[in-house]
Amino acid sequence: MHANSQKRADKPTHKQSAQRLRKEGGRWLCELRENCGLSQRELADAVGIELYTVISQLEHGRGFIPPDRYLIWADALDVEPDEFVRRVTSYYAQRN
Repeated sequence: MHANSQKRADKPTHKQSAQRLRKEGGRWLCELRENCGLSQRELADAVGIELYTVISQLEHGRGFIPPDRYLIWADALDVEPDEFVRRVTSYYAQRN
């Protein structure tokens, strides 16, 4: 019985899985930004965010890009819109 409860403790919770996905998504956003040669401030300006620190938060897996802004982000990061939407929604699919 103890071994069974140990297995459950090792399995990530839904919240932990969602956090892991968001962090992975943040790393992807950071990579895209860096590949475009943009600073966080420059990306914030390009997508219409007043506080560039929001970019840092997103790149660390905190927060979400609003769906109505996906196409603006895709354009700013030079990614095909369909690809951007598919990828970003896969990271946010388990939002908690």
